[in-house]
Amino acid sequence: MANISKEEVKHVAHLARLAITEEEAEMFADQLAAITKFADELNELDTTDVAPTTHVLPLVNVLRDDKSVPGLEREKMMKNVKEEEAGQVKVPTIIE
Repeated sequence: MANISKEEVKHVAHLARLAITEEEAEMFADQLAAITKFADELNELDTTDVAPTTHVLPLVNVLRDDKSVPGLEREKMMKNVKEEEAGQVKVPTIIE
């Protein structure tokens, strides 16, 4: 990987609306160079027999079965409705 220059760091900081000094830009460029060097070292490792890992622990979602259940009976529910029209609950218009 290519080293990241001080000008590239300043450009990205400008895009992110971050104010950084010349010293900070140089420090970040050095830090990013060290990070990319480490990533290059990791790319040299032989990982052919290593299984892909998304998490260090074997996590499993615990979900209930999706079963349909009968809802309230329409007649029973409509007893508590102020206004109805054609078997539907009528509510005031909110968009003009």
